[in-house]
Amino acid sequence: MEAKSSQLFSSEFYARFKVFHELMSIKIREILLVSSPYDAFILEEDGSLASRIINEYSGLNLSMPPRVTRTASACDALELLKKKRFDLVITMPHLEEMDVHSFGVAVKKIYPDLPVILLVHNTRDVLTLPQNKFCSGIDKVFVWGGNSDLLLAIVKNVEDDINVDHDTRMAMVRVLLLIEDSPVYRSSFLPLIYKEVVKQTQALLEVGLNEEHRLLLMRARPKILLAETYEQAMQLYHRFHSYLFGIISDARFPKDGKLDETAGVQLLARIRKEIPDLPLLMLSSEPRNRERAEQIPAVFLDKNTSNLLDEIHDFFLHHLGFGDFVFRSPDGKEIDRASNLRTLVEKLPKIPDESVRYHADRNHFSNWVMSRSEIALASQFREVRTKDFRDTDALREYIISNVKALLVWQQKGVVAQFRSHNFDADIMDFVKIGEGSLGGKARGLAFMSNLLKESPELYEKYPDINIQIPKSLVISTEGFEDFVARNGLRHLVQNSFKDDEVTEKFLKGDMPEWLILDLEVFLRQANSPLSIRSSSRLEDAHFQPYAGLYETYMIPNNHPDFSARLSHLITAVKRVFASTYYEGPKAFSKNTANKHHEESMAVIIQEVTGAAHGDYFYPSISGVAQSHNFYPVSHMKPDDGIAYIALGLGKTVVEGGRALRFSPRYPNILPQFSTVDDILNNAQRFFYALRIRQYPEALNFDKFSNLERREIDDAEAELPVKMLASTYVPEEHRIRDSGYMPGPKVLTFASVLKHNILPLPELLSDLLDLGRKAMGCPVEIEFSVNLNPDRHQKNNFYFLQMRPTVSHQDRFQVQITPEDVRAAFCASRQAMGNGKDEEMADIVYVKPGDFKAEATIQMAEEIGKINAALLREKRQYLLVGPGRWGTSDRWLGIPVLWRHISGVRAMVEVKNESLNADPSQGSHFFQNITSLGIFYVTVNEGTGDYFDWEWLDSLPAVQETTFLRHVRTERPILLKADGKTAQCVILRESGENRDEDASSLPVTLCTHV
Repeated sequence: MEAKSSQLFSSEFYARFKVFHELMSIKIREILLVSSPYDAFILEEDGSLASRIINEYSGLNLSMPPRVTRTASACDALELLKKKRFDLVITMPHLEEMDVHSFGVAVKKIYPDLPVILLVHNTRDVLTLPQNKFCSGIDKVFVWGGNSDLLLAIVKNVEDDINVDHDTRMAMVRVLLLIEDSPVYRSSFLPLIYKEVVKQTQALLEVGLNEEHRLLLMRARPKILLAETYEQAMQLYHRFHSYLFGIISDARFPKDGKLDETAGVQLLARIRKEIPDLPLLMLSSEPRNRERAEQIPAVFLDKNTSNLLDEIHDFFLHHLGFGDFVFRSPDGKEIDRASNLRTLVEKLPKIPDESVRYHADRNHFSNWVMSRSEIALASQFREVRTKDFRDTDALREYIISNVKALLVWQQKGVVAQFRSHNFDADIMDFVKIGEGSLGGKARGLAFMSNLLKESPELYEKYPDINIQIPKSLVISTEGFEDFVARNGLRHLVQNSFKDDEVTEKFLKGDMPEWLILDLEVFLRQANSPLSIRSSSRLEDAHFQPYAGLYETYMIPNNHPDFSARLSHLITAVKRVFASTYYEGPKAFSKNTANKHHEESMAVIIQEVTGAAHGDYFYPSISGVAQSHNFYPVSHMKPDDGIAYIALGLGKTVVEGGRALRFSPRYPNILPQFSTVDDILNNAQRFFYALRIRQYPEALNFDKFSNLERREIDDAEAELPVKMLASTYVPEEHRIRDSGYMPGPKVLTFASVLKHNILPLPELLSDLLDLGRKAMGCPVEIEFSVNLNPDRHQKNNFYFLQMRPTVSHQDRFQVQITPEDVRAAFCASRQAMGNGKDEEMADIVYVKPGDFKAEATIQMAEEIGKINAALLREKRQYLLVGPGRWGTSDRWLGIPVLWRHISGVRAMVEVKNESLNADPSQGSHFFQNITSLGIFYVTVNEGTGDYFDWEWLDSLPAVQETTFLRHVRTERPILLKADGKTAQCVILRESGENRDEDASSLPVTLCTHV
């Protein structure tokens, strides 16, 4: 075959799902009930009409029941209609001022399209109406028999009449046609049919969907249209011929203006010839019509049977497709059955060829899928025939592949509730255990998943890239709360406990049994390495991200003993739970308005993105991209964004390791790669990978689980290095853009940034724009990429995280004058932040002459002790030192954590010969600084920036350690930062009395002010 055997495109599924929001757009919100007090008493003796409608809506889980306004006077009703808009008028027959016919005509004069329904108590009320007149003012007549289901049916039938043209045209919604001229039988059958349709539709929407999507799919249920004559029925038949789902018809009703006993037989026989596979049901109180129905053929039901409801139910299940799909042989013998789409896929490979062809030829697959509101797929199935396929196996694969594609797409953008009995890891992308919160990080992932689903243009623009979010299971905060409560661990939120103490107590705690059982079910279907990530309630909150403060662990998940795999997973979850009460998050909370004792933790269990390479597992590329670039160069603008990418797992980037920095809009501008020597000095030399073979039985959780830091040279034979690296040719002092030739490998990513084997810069620009518009502020995304060596196969781009950021540059204007520059002891053209600070008098700095790169860890601890003392005195301070603050690579800067610097107000990183690392905007540390409004100043000595070390050394020391000096000025210093120009000056004192004996200082910055 085979143009038609391809799967549905994701954009088609998206279009199908988005259109549900537009269905049933006109609802009955306001009902005007007009009845005499006596009629109202009879109608409401068992409860008010409004209560009955509300109860029916609640019982069937329908949304927004209408409001009922009652009046006993026809004249008052007409006055109300002039003052207020109503969607439906229901009138009883006995009105004092005028007969019901005249009232209906009067209503139509005010609102010609307003539906008017007559609700009578018995057939005598119908017979006493004026002949040939009542139809002009009354749209439909029903007989009230005390059944509140009729009220629901009336409302829904009116809504169907109003919406059917739009909904069939927009979404190919199906139509079920009922032909019945008797108000008595009509009032009996219509509620039965509506209730059956609603209940059967609800029963089919339980698997894997959340409540919102169930309600949306309910809007795509079949419309039920009512006809009273042969001519009305034929008019509706021709009008909705392409959308008919089934026909239920009386045997006797008017034709050509006369009651015709065979009108139903003629109608159904004609339709059967034109649509051979359409389900037909004949209703009749005359048993002799059974034979006529069999000749059509149509299903026959006796109106007088005592089990009419059961037989209608059976028709819906077995003929309209609401029940199981029953696989039959051509002679009608049952072979097997499938209860839902997933089991249909499981059973089809085992079904004999002749059965598959039998059902396909009769559109049974299409009808069954249609009953599940999967209109696009059902319509596609209806368009193909068995003759379109080369053989039955091709037909079978066509059905299976399309149903699988639908099942996968159903879950995109949906946070499905985990249910152990129907969990399917192959189709469920995002699943939640428990009833608590998802936490900030998981909430961002869920939002991004939904955003991608609503952006089909991305998939169309990048058809060769699978853009997706890794399969994720979220343990909601209910799991954490239950664990903490049953083990009595809440007291650990106090500040007096060290991280090691907290971890030990959490590891000794007992995990809730319900959570273990669910994790077992999940783990038996999860066969790839797993990342166990934090998602606290406060994490990634708007402008307070808590980025990187909690723990993440990775496990290989391939131990031959399942109990060992489960133990690894539970241990990792406990450790993430424990990080909720670690010192770093507590210290960070002090800088925010949040109360850390209210914190709670959800956990994301996610497939690690990547591929196996020997004993290791890692992605080709990991990275961070930000929509706002705090340090633009050349002709870049801050809104052009910035990205950092590295080989291997993202730990390199998010912890400030050596990575390649570029703007997605200008990927060829690489200042750190200006010359061959620059490339050799600045290229990534190490990367992180997960060991998946020959690892210790208990895993090394205290050292990042099984993560190992590998040298690029050790992996030069592995595919990602070959695809992304270049080769250095020493004799030519030249770098060639190929990783496949012999020689030392240098990680330049030239194949991506220069030769476009993957349009990564363009894709990142589009995604940053999408995220910024959706969140209404600058954003940061974490991502990974898996390159496929087969050019005929798609590459994979994975969204790992999205969080809001804040630039602070627009709060108010700051002017930096030439006099400010001359008076400053620190001047920079690469500063982050906007505003002034006149409250710092304490400066803590690393003594330049005593700095040793191998001692940066000791320096971090010394800073932590001084920070603790200043916190007790409630004194904020300026921190100055070489290289990147907060990096995990101690050779690039000082690896401080939040507990070391929680009282800092501004930070200066100095780039000089001893440490010349680029500022790491992509790190978690940098993200948290951004959110708290901490000034971050980069001084690039020798380029026009300036720092007066002599003045600082001249100040008396409050405290001095091996590597640090803490000084205090008599008056507070003044920091001024202009976020729009990224310029900053720090003056010796705030106020008017400044030391002006600095006229000889450089004024390079003034040209930019």
